[in-house]
Amino acid sequence: MDHINSASDHFTPSPSGNSSTQDVGAKYEIPAPQDFTSVEALKDRLLHGTDLVLQQNDRLLMSRGEHIHHGYFLEPTDSKETAQTRLIDLLLERSGLPVRSVVLDVGCGIGGTTRYLAKNHGCRVTGLTISGRQVELARNLTAKEAGTGSEQDHASEFTRLGDGEARFVELDAEKMGVYFNTVPNKATFDCVWISEAMSHLPDKRLFFQNASKLLKPGGKLVVADWFKAEGLTATEIKADIKPIEDGMLLPPLCEPSEYLALAGDAGLTIFSAPFDISKEVSKTWDISWSLVQSPALWAFALSLGRDGIAFLQSFRAMRRGYANGTFRYAVMVFGK
Repeated sequence: MDHINSASDHFTPSPSGNSSTQDVGAKYEIPAPQDFTSVEALKDRLLHGTDLVLQQNDRLLMSRGEHIHHGYFLEPTDSKETAQTRLIDLLLERSGLPVRSVVLDVGCGIGGTTRYLAKNHGCRVTGLTISGRQVELARNLTAKEAGTGSEQDHASEFTRLGDGEARFVELDAEKMGVYFNTVPNKATFDCVWISEAMSHLPDKRLFFQNASKLLKPGGKLVVADWFKAEGLTATEIKADIKPIEDGMLLPPLCEPSEYLALAGDAGLTIFSAPFDISKEVSKTWDISWSLVQSPALWAFALSLGRDGIAFLQSFRAMRRGYANGTFRYAVMVFGK
């Protein structure tokens, strides 16, 4: 296997990064990208890796914070947590989502955004994730925040948070169209919210179609996601994008224009055009990289096999992609 660590020498960390941070991962080979044999195989690898991490390593889990998404950094003194909640507020601002809306939070992780929308915006939110372990953690954290002392016993039960409510359902997002159109789960939503999860979905066309079906008339599809820049060369994709796709267990990343086309095909209109905030979110990976500079953490990743090392090395690739302008981050809103 070839060493390609030298790729990191071709970019300069953003000014927000800590250039003195040690590079524990330098002694580990970056695995060559591994193609997935089927959609189900990719999902199985993603779910297996996620659950192992959640069960065995709190440091890796919390390296991205409770919300498990990028932060929107506007001030040099912004903490990771402040920037992460500011990203949610940006999406609320650009979507104009009314308070007390009924929301489906797709790819909710451990429920940070679900709880935020319930507690701070008075929404009735259903968080959806493919990981049963994430559901367990989300329910425990929600019960703790609500002061109820115990997690929900059933997926149908909402927990009161401020003026809103939250619940969590274990479900593959690609099955949400059937699930929420079948009694006793039949439901429609004022908003389908998906933050950094659509990039993980192999069938994005199906997602847009299902979102359109589940939205009430006048409803909003709120999207924040990772993209490859428009018009990259094959060389740029191989150097900067493939390591991200491989480490994060992603199907091929889309360009922002592809989401616009898929939304239009699903009968949705552009409410808020793509807003590129790559520069403002890139510090997320400077912070994340510094948080994973632990020999024990890399040893744990190695114990998971090649996917564990590829995951941590993708943090390096994220920083390189942002610095080179090949990896992009954008938010957008569609209306029904």
